[in-house]
Amino acid sequence: MEFRMLGPLESWHGNAPVPLGDQQQRFILVVLLLHANKPVSPERLTEIVWPDNPDRRSLVRSYIKRLRTAFEHTEASIETTATGYVLRVDDDQIDTVRFDRLREQAVKALQDNDQRKAVDLLRAAVALWRGRFLEDIDIDRVGGTEVIVPDESYHDALGDLAELELVSGDHRSARDRMRRAVRTSPDHQKYAELLMRALIAGGDRAGAIRVFDTAVDALAGLGVEPGTVLRNLAERARRGEPASSLPSRPGGFTGRSGELAKVEAAAAGSGERRAVWISGAPGVGKTGLAVEAAHRLRHRFQDGQLLVRLNGFTPNVAPMSVSDALTQLLTELGVPAEQIPDTVGRKATLYQSQLYGTKTLVVLDNAASPEQVRPLLPETRECFAVVTSRKMGEPDISEHVRLGPLPPEDASALFRALTDPFRVRGRSADVAGLVKRCGYLPVSIKVAAALLRRHDRWSLDHLLGRLDENGPWREDGAAAVHASYRQLDDELQQVFRLFGHLPGPDVDLVGAAALVGRDVAGTRKLLDDLHEVCLLEEVAPDRYQMLDSIKEFAALEPPRADAVQRLLDFYLTTLANAVNVAYPFDRTVLPSVDRESPLALQFSSEDEAMAWITVERDNLIAAIQHSGQDHAWRLAALIWRHFNTTNRFEDWIHAVEAVHADGDRGQAHVLLRLSIANERRGHHSEALALAEQALPRWARLDDVAGEAATRCALAISSLQLGAHDVAMRHLEAALPKYELCQDLRGRAHALSMQGYINEQHQKYDLALTQHDESVRILRKIGHQQGLAHALNNLGAIRQHLGMIEEAIPDHFEAHEIAVEIGDDCVAAFALTNIADAHRLAGRLTEALHHHDLAAKAAAGLTDPDLQARLLRDRAATMRDSGDLVAALRLYQTLLDVAVGTGNRTNQSHGEIGLARTLHALDRHPEAVAHWDAAETVFRDLDQPEAEEVRDERATLTCACGQR
Repeated sequence: MEFRMLGPLESWHGNAPVPLGDQQQRFILVVLLLHANKPVSPERLTEIVWPDNPDRRSLVRSYIKRLRTAFEHTEASIETTATGYVLRVDDDQIDTVRFDRLREQAVKALQDNDQRKAVDLLRAAVALWRGRFLEDIDIDRVGGTEVIVPDESYHDALGDLAELELVSGDHRSARDRMRRAVRTSPDHQKYAELLMRALIAGGDRAGAIRVFDTAVDALAGLGVEPGTVLRNLAERARRGEPASSLPSRPGGFTGRSGELAKVEAAAAGSGERRAVWISGAPGVGKTGLAVEAAHRLRHRFQDGQLLVRLNGFTPNVAPMSVSDALTQLLTELGVPAEQIPDTVGRKATLYQSQLYGTKTLVVLDNAASPEQVRPLLPETRECFAVVTSRKMGEPDISEHVRLGPLPPEDASALFRALTDPFRVRGRSADVAGLVKRCGYLPVSIKVAAALLRRHDRWSLDHLLGRLDENGPWREDGAAAVHASYRQLDDELQQVFRLFGHLPGPDVDLVGAAALVGRDVAGTRKLLDDLHEVCLLEEVAPDRYQMLDSIKEFAALEPPRADAVQRLLDFYLTTLANAVNVAYPFDRTVLPSVDRESPLALQFSSEDEAMAWITVERDNLIAAIQHSGQDHAWRLAALIWRHFNTTNRFEDWIHAVEAVHADGDRGQAHVLLRLSIANERRGHHSEALALAEQALPRWARLDDVAGEAATRCALAISSLQLGAHDVAMRHLEAALPKYELCQDLRGRAHALSMQGYINEQHQKYDLALTQHDESVRILRKIGHQQGLAHALNNLGAIRQHLGMIEEAIPDHFEAHEIAVEIGDDCVAAFALTNIADAHRLAGRLTEALHHHDLAAKAAAGLTDPDLQARLLRDRAATMRDSGDLVAALRLYQTLLDVAVGTGNRTNQSHGEIGLARTLHALDRHPEAVAHWDAAETVFRDLDQPEAEEVRDERATLTCACGQR
């Protein structure tokens, strides 16, 4: 027996259709199918099918009798119970249930890394659909808004299937499937995206552009702009070029044919190790070989070639953290910054998923260790990595190529390729002697060749004499660098030495001018001169970098303290200017900057300021780690907001681990921000302890703004840990301090938090007043992010007061603001609030739709409080829709999250949700412990729900009511 609702209503037994009778009888059957294996009373059947004609109840029995006759020789049956009629049928006999089960099995197959099985399962699921859900049935006659229409699930399954077909290389199946889907839904951006990807994979770039144009027209009719992914795909279709961050091929590359062959063989191999590790001494040409090999392999890895400099042995620069490296790789792969997760584990997962199904080459240059590299190695067999390092790699992760100095003949060929052939013609022996003095190292040979090119009157003999002036040639090949250095005038030698102590991987022209102590024009001339003799590299227009091996030579003499101080002053003052413009509402809590720099940059817009912070971030972090205490904590406090707004709390904490601020002021600033970072990560106890350390320091400084901000941080952590009265006292103490320092943003934040606490204690009228005042203040000052938060809170209060339709516009406005400013966390909160409002209004289909949207907005985020809220709201919707098993699973996950973070409020929601759901499932002995725990937590929180739970249990006659 088979019941089909994914299309017109049908019933089949074997290969024959089962007659289902007239339309009224079919309505009765659909209601029974939607409540399969659950009793439905005659009254309820009448209410659903004939809501305006209760007298039709007398017809129910006759329709049931006819259905029993139709099912007489099948596995299905309709039983009469004390509470109504039950359609007894195996779950697999209903196509909607089978569809859901196939999707769940596909998810499990993916978790088990069985992609082929997942594709087969999704194909089977999608094949069940023959049209729209119950397309020949009036939904209003079988439950109306209570019927959960699975059309969105179909769209998701169709998209998931096409995605898997694409990453498995079956772009033709994905193309054909999505062509039909796009014809049906031309405004569906995900469908258009998948079809464009399939067409690009098949070489039909013109077809992809046509799909984009069609989608743009369809979206324009709805007043919607195409998303970033669609626009990027259209650009790729027009340009035809994949992502690539490879530098240009090294000039005059010579030799290394054996090593190149080994790299190419490893890339073409089918073994488990999808990487090659190139090791060797400084200056031996590891990076040059990796870049040359990468260019030769571009045809094999046509989906992209990426390069990340890991700074493993770069002087005065900390090795790049795995987190930062993953962020750079994800950015180059086209992931928007706001969608990059905070934790290393989630970044790594997203990185591998971005690579999956592509043919991408990743160059990991200057690795410090195998531990730094392991998370960055592609796991998919179609991708490949080239690693360079002074250290040898581990045999389990890569093939190994050990680079030594160039063979003498290759070294001579390289020198000839970089110089005027007429000046070295017939001088083979002298050239051999020169490259021997360079240690046969490519870097030294390039420096020597550049020296000869610059001095066009020098003979080869003269150059050899210059090299010999440094005494006997050295095995490490430093003679050429030393000789080139000696040709510099005093000022250039000084600049060269300063670059040896540069804190950071590179420096722009203005920063270099600060370091050198000259104006920008004069500095440009000095840097051009160093670049001409290959002692400095211009990695981007007006941005310079010194190769590690040369930087080590330049750093042999101690640095001039005043020069490095000038650069640090430049970074500090420019960062202060940028933060003041980019984050104007932070001004009351920013540290003062008493340093000056005549070259400090000024910014005219938020975008300009934030762009500078983003570009200079690595240099600013290096400055934190290599500067004195006073500069370090101020830089750390100033750049904090950048990491906060980009949800990169772990990265900021890692950057400030080495900061040791003497004195109350520096410690207070760092401790406060560490507290907030830990709070956002869900580490409530650690956040509370850090804020408690900061508070007395602010008090001793008589810093009202800092004390107010710390009081709010203490309030948040106390609230999350269940100490509501303590949280309220901190907020009451913070408000007059915000008034005193005229911080309207801070005052609005404190009022909104007070409203939230009063909401928990059912003081809704007071909470409404506080949230309303918070919204009014934030609108007035134009603080968009705070306004979105406050609107969400205001809407939640309206929901509690039964003002459902008034609440939804608040949440929609919050969502619009969040999308505009790129805050996915606030957007997800807004969407789950909208879903909850629809649930309370009985619109369960709309509720589930917005739950799905909220989950998509929250994908990649690591905010535990958001995760708990999404689980709680969806669980309530599943309970209301009758899916108690799904609700139970969600409440259990909610409780696990709450216990893991120590959040008592979320724990209370998890406990009471489990208690009520287990009771509804007649699993009363299991429910008792959760009833007890819920009552205890509510009582500890001094919330009215404690008495409500006691009263509710008093009415129960099962084990749940026994105390």
